[in-house]
Amino acid sequence: MAERVAIFDTTLRDGEQSPGFSMTLEEKVTMARALAELQVDVIEAGFPISSPGDGAAVAAVAREIRGPVIAALARAAPEDIDAAAEALRGAERPRIHTFIATSEVHMRSKLRKTPDEVVADAAAAVRRARRYVSEVEFSAEDASRSDPDFLVRVFAAAVAAGATTINIPDTVGYATPDQFAALVRRVRAEVPGIEQVTVSVHCHDDLGLAVANSLAAVQAGARQVECTVNGIGERAGNAALEEVVMALVVRRDVFGAEVGVRTQGIYGASRMLEAITGVAVPPNKAIVGANAFAHEAGIHQHGVIVNPLTYEIMRPEEVGVPATRLVMGKHSGRHAFARVLAEQGVHLPEEALDRAFAAFKALADRRKRVTVEELVALARQVREGAAGGVRI
Repeated sequence: MAERVAIFDTTLRDGEQSPGFSMTLEEKVTMARALAELQVDVIEAGFPISSPGDGAAVAAVAREIRGPVIAALARAAPEDIDAAAEALRGAERPRIHTFIATSEVHMRSKLRKTPDEVVADAAAAVRRARRYVSEVEFSAEDASRSDPDFLVRVFAAAVAAGATTINIPDTVGYATPDQFAALVRRVRAEVPGIEQVTVSVHCHDDLGLAVANSLAAVQAGARQVECTVNGIGERAGNAALEEVVMALVVRRDVFGAEVGVRTQGIYGASRMLEAITGVAVPPNKAIVGANAFAHEAGIHQHGVIVNPLTYEIMRPEEVGVPATRLVMGKHSGRHAFARVLAEQGVHLPEEALDRAFAAFKALADRRKRVTVEELVALARQVREGAAGGVRI
């Protein structure tokens, strides 16, 4: 039986921290509703200590959203833990997510703490959080650049203090899949009591490897993946929820994992985030981009007309996209041309279809794309005997 991988969505926290993606309280609640309908396992609603507005937004999400766990972020500091607990008071299933940096460069330059002090702070934060909630997640910031022996030591202290989830972040997108998988395996092998907690990962995309690293971690035994809709997040972003989820679904033969996400809601959640933030999804974005299920090349168009599996590894309906789209341009073929016309109720005899297709090709060489309306007008002109002078 396949093991369950929890999907922890941090669109409202890490995603919102990226420039240009900030949301109002009302927008956060709206997006949280969409995430709950998507049936993600955890919604990280924000970082309450960071501002009064963020604290209020976390409190609003905690009050109004039922189903997923609602998490709030907190540094390993008493005031942060207390603020997170206060914001989560209305949550059905609250989680405090506390963190401290563990890499040498962070401890020396940012925290100005010794390794012993970091271990003590981590354990104290987890213990304080457990006074408020039964679910406590501990993250070792910049784990992928931390000394593995020290990382094991910090995690051991957090587990002993009562952490229920241990998160291994690739905070600056530095890891490679093999390296990151090895780190996950080492943590699982060497941290006492690790079998009693969930091992999580949180990967950034600075080298374009966030999804690859997350999936490698799943193969190494991680059972929670932290991600965001459309891959938004600090700098180059986070692992994209839609890519992680669909990779696990489509390649279950490789990963042997199940997710609880209602995949038919993925496209809608993506477009809702686009509307809220005003930041467009790139057309070539995997799963949710405008071109993800669009075909212009004639060979591809013929293939998907005959059998969609020739060029599509998933059905568009699986992620909430209405249907495959045939894009008419200079690379399009006769089969697609006839299919688009037929869908518009235009049927031409073979000889007229040949003339209309030749006219379309001439037009397409002058344009990036030809609209359906233009195709219909062209076909009607040909049918009426005006092929020699198509006026489009």
